Amino acid sequence: MLEKMFDPNSIAVIGASRKEGKVGRAVLENLMANKDKTIIPINPQVDEILGLTCYPTILDVPEDMMVDLALIVIPAKMVPDAVEKCGQAGVKNIVVISAGFKEAGVEGARLERECIALCEKYDLNMIGPNCLGIINTGCNLNASFAASMAYPGNIAMMSQSGAICSVTLDWADRIGVGFSKFISLGNKANLAENDFLKFFENDDSTAVIAAYLEGVKDGPEFIKIAQRVTHSKPVIIVKSGRTSVGSRAVSSHTGTLAGSDAAYNAGFRQSGVLRADSLEEMLDYCRAFSVYPLPAGRNIAIVTNAGGLGILTADACYNAGLSIASFEETTIEKLRSALPPAANFYNPVDVLGDASAQIYEAALDSVLTDSNVNGILLLLSPQAMTDVAAIAEMVAKKIKSSEKPIICNFAGGTRVSIAEDILNDNNIPNYSSAERAVASMNALCNYYTIKNRKYGLPEVFEADGKLADSIMQDAKIDGRRTLGLESLDLLASYGIPVVKSGIAKTLSEAIELSEDMGYPVVMKILSPDISHKTDVGGIRLNLEHADDVERAYNTMMSDVRHYMPDARITGVQIQKMLGGGKEVIVGMDRDPQFGPLLMFGLGGTYVEFLKDVSFAVAPISAAEAKHMVSSIKTYPLIAGVRGESPSDINSIIDTLMKASQLVTDHPEILEFEINPLMVMPDGEGCVAMDVRLTIDIK
Repeated sequence: MLEKMFDPNSIAVIGASRKEGKVGRAVLENLMANKDKTIIPINPQVDEILGLTCYPTILDVPEDMMVDLALIVIPAKMVPDAVEKCGQAGVKNIVVISAGFKEAGVEGARLERECIALCEKYDLNMIGPNCLGIINTGCNLNASFAASMAYPGNIAMMSQSGAICSVTLDWADRIGVGFSKFISLGNKANLAENDFLKFFENDDSTAVIAAYLEGVKDGPEFIKIAQRVTHSKPVIIVKSGRTSVGSRAVSSHTGTLAGSDAAYNAGFRQSGVLRADSLEEMLDYCRAFSVYPLPAGRNIAIVTNAGGLGILTADACYNAGLSIASFEETTIEKLRSALPPAANFYNPVDVLGDASAQIYEAALDSVLTDSNVNGILLLLSPQAMTDVAAIAEMVAKKIKSSEKPIICNFAGGTRVSIAEDILNDNNIPNYSSAERAVASMNALCNYYTIKNRKYGLPEVFEADGKLADSIMQDAKIDGRRTLGLESLDLLASYGIPVVKSGIAKTLSEAIELSEDMGYPVVMKILSPDISHKTDVGGIRLNLEHADDVERAYNTMMSDVRHYMPDARITGVQIQKMLGGGKEVIVGMDRDPQFGPLLMFGLGGTYVEFLKDVSFAVAPISAAEAKHMVSSIKTYPLIAGVRGESPSDINSIIDTLMKASQLVTDHPEILEFEINPLMVMPDGEGCVAMDVRLTIDIK
């Protein structure tokens, strides 16, 4: 689909310019570096630019010079007309470099919508607008206004920011890192990250996929595509706008609506994407994946000439979840015979400060053959007697022949610069700190798991669809966005156990209902204006007889009126009091990019303060539900600690999957919260005690 976009025979530059310093001139000069392509400048004011015949419009280009790719570099208000003419001329691939679209305001957004409509009308592939352009090193195509051409390599990069494209290219130029393709996405009005993920998946020149994104256009489709792509190629993404401040900046930059960071974390994890926390980290990971084989486990050996570096690295490994490998006896014996008597033969291996290249090589050879070792972190401190260059030359040869990754941290500055040059000449990264080296090793280990991951399908449960639909429909007819007790009926229609409860509008009704239900009971205020009942004294627990009910009713009404005098009170809810369980929370918020985002954590009144919760994008499988439960920090409290009986974890997993199906089946549900879900001891199930649910009534 996009082959001619990246390997065109003929390229038109609409807005080509004679003036130095103009984007239209820079783009033309970059294209002309390739003598095998036909370059066609378009400018109605001149007949020739840089020795090339210039045409007034794309429609004036002779038919035998059929244009495969058009680059548009003209004022925004003129772009829709240029796009239309491209469509009329039969051009299928365009890159709109021009800015001034939705990132610039209302009028720009209107112009962008015109371009989108024209792409649909003429079946055009459009990158941009508001972008830097594209690069394909495989055919020496520089269709951009970047200051330099990328080196050939196996990393494909796409970026929503043109400036970050420039930064990355400049960084790569300094140390010789190569790319297969480079794409500035811009506003993503037509083609976006999902299109290029699919393209890179089948691109033989690409082994690693990297991206800087400020948002995704279609989260559910992104997850589906990325799950497939990451089985064959690592995908590394930096997603900006993690904070409220960053999100506002994103909106003003490219007009992207930034979804919640929790949704992106969940979506990336579920799709196998490796999320980098910074541009530097993304580039570190890219270099590691472009060079190293994947470790078949998380057991790491450390070889160092400095004990302090070894300790720092061991700490970093522990924090990252990597294991310090235990050596086989034969490995220890090899080390003992090859290294000086004062060396440390256990992990971390300390070859001592005066170690030569031969000593380093002997240590590497010993640990590489150990079946307990999956990867090696090689550290070097530049002592006065250290032959840094010789060690770097030796390590470069070992890395190229090794079936296990050997990641380097030649620590220092001036004295290790020669080692960095040698490694860079061999396309091998040197990580300037132990933490960066460990993070890249961890990324390799994580991707080994991702590459071999099997994604389960969501289980489908029987549900009372008619009851659920009628509850939704009644609320829409009444204009009620927030559902009341019928929320419990909605949960029950999907097989989620709910507490026995009833509504009382008067004190006498409350006493009668409590007597019928059987003590002890719980009383809760009912009001469409009160979300957090505990905060206003709207809950009374463990009421054991009629006097308790009367006293609770009167004091509750007084407290609620005191805290919220204008709240509309419709009565009280009486529930059967349950004990012996643990309170957890199951919730959902509909994210603008990814859709229903499920939440799980310990429940009760402290959930907002503890913030010990996990997230997943629905629909979820049983394996994903298990991950949600087991990944919270307080999971041991549910699993049972210090002799406590474990809670019925399977019932939580079952409830999460049923909640997932509920919100998938009913996109009008905007948010809901079961808090608490009372989880009984193992084998005794769980019960939804309270639920708050909001729907879209449009």
